[in-house]
Amino acid sequence: MTVKADYVWMDGEMIPFDEARVPVMTHTLHYGYGAFEGIRSYERTDGTSHIFRHKEHIKRLFESAHILGLEPQWSVAEIEQACVDVLVKNGFKSGYLRPLIYLGSEALGLGALSNTVHVAIAAWQWGAYLGDEGLKSGIRAKVSSFNRLHVNVNMVKGKICGQYVNSVLAKREALKAGYDEAVMLDTQGYVSECSGENLFMVKDGVIYTAPYGSSILGGITRASLIQIAHDLGYKVIERLFTRDELYIADEIFLCGTAAEVTPVREIDDRAVGTGEPGPICRAIAAHFFDLVKGDAPQHPEWRYGYSL
Repeated sequence: MTVKADYVWMDGEMIPFDEARVPVMTHTLHYGYGAFEGIRSYERTDGTSHIFRHKEHIKRLFESAHILGLEPQWSVAEIEQACVDVLVKNGFKSGYLRPLIYLGSEALGLGALSNTVHVAIAAWQWGAYLGDEGLKSGIRAKVSSFNRLHVNVNMVKGKICGQYVNSVLAKREALKAGYDEAVMLDTQGYVSECSGENLFMVKDGVIYTAPYGSSILGGITRASLIQIAHDLGYKVIERLFTRDELYIADEIFLCGTAAEVTPVREIDDRAVGTGEPGPICRAIAAHFFDLVKGDAPQHPEWRYGYSL
């Protein structure tokens, strides 16, 4: 995957991609004190383009900044429009957006309070995060030796830059061991989420996922799939569950902006169900992709349209 485009939006200006720079002493580069979002735009079968749940993503971006005490000079509406402008300027009818709120380089040190707050927005073409084959046939996952951090250690409802070191460690461990993704437990040993995705488990026709009040990020795709599951008549229960419940699950699937809806065919060298994506995962994934890429009319409020 190559991260490349023609332009990046930085503090109100469109900058050629190869000229977008930050000083080496940028505070967020050293300490991870910043907030970001991952957002997808899609082209539908009728040729129209939209950003999926754009307002919800920008709302969460500003909430993450608020958790950190960062106050961007740009309004929510201005950042919403800037994201559209980046896609249009780059000629992307579909793409991946990465807005980033970060501290400047005026001072270094943990207690630096005088640094300016900056915003940058990049966009590029990004396919299936866990691979096209993963979307089709499912991935192999392992329970990580790294725990999802405690709710009073991480500010778990914020999409905060430095907190992702925990996820990077888990992801790299899984990849080096020959797996595609890491499943992270919380500090009490309950299933939390994956390195960059929320997790759903199916048992006897019921869908389970960790509760919002636990150590998970409140995923926007997660919320969308819960609504889709309800629309399709499935029962969804939010509760804590254990690693061995995953071992005997009928289906497991992951979701996120990057991963979209990805089935898990194997966990800790144990086949999940039949070892193939199950019917509930397939039904939810099909409806999700029909909403974002196809012509399904449901939930027009999730589609923030734009034109090149």
